[in-house]
Amino acid sequence: MLQATTEVLAARAKWRYRGEELPRFAIEPRAGQESVWNYPRPPRIEADRRRVCIRRGEALIADTDAALRVLETASPPTFYVPPKDVATHLLQRTRRVSQCEWKGVAVEFDCGDVAGAAWAYLDTYPEFSAIAGYYAFYPAKLHCRVDGEPVQPQPGGYYGGWITAEVVGPFKGEPGSMPWW
Repeated sequence: MLQATTEVLAARAKWRYRGEELPRFAIEPRAGQESVWNYPRPPRIEADRRRVCIRRGEALIADTDAALRVLETASPPTFYVPPKDVATHLLQRTRRVSQCEWKGVAVEFDCGDVAGAAWAYLDTYPEFSAIAGYYAFYPAKLHCRVDGEPVQPQPGGYYGGWITAEVVGPFKGEPGSMPWW
């Protein structure tokens, strides 16, 4: 397990909004919706029993009703799929790694000719050990659905949040979003 360094603690501390109140610029959620600005910081993990399917063309990459959703201020939820529900033989681990100040160190996976289609945290901070080894997928690169609803990708190219009708923003990654955090 990773331990938070001074640099990691500084990155965690930079956030102004932490889900306690809805900022003036946030979209007011309607009945059945969630505002990403009410999601907490540090992020929260919650089980989600809806059917989550990921495809590349006709190939089924993942199919589960045991996903974990990570909810963090300003970002649409990211769905993490247990490895038993992923066609791991269709993924190729790359040498690319990234680090999240909350979750830990992730490795990236290609899916055939789709570079950087997925990632998994193999080395986590203790509070995020529940997602260790689970796979997350970029809806900008693969076809993702939640209970049959097509997922829209989080803006910005880098982020892997899943936008569905149940979440409202504005979302981190949209033009002009940097001052929000």
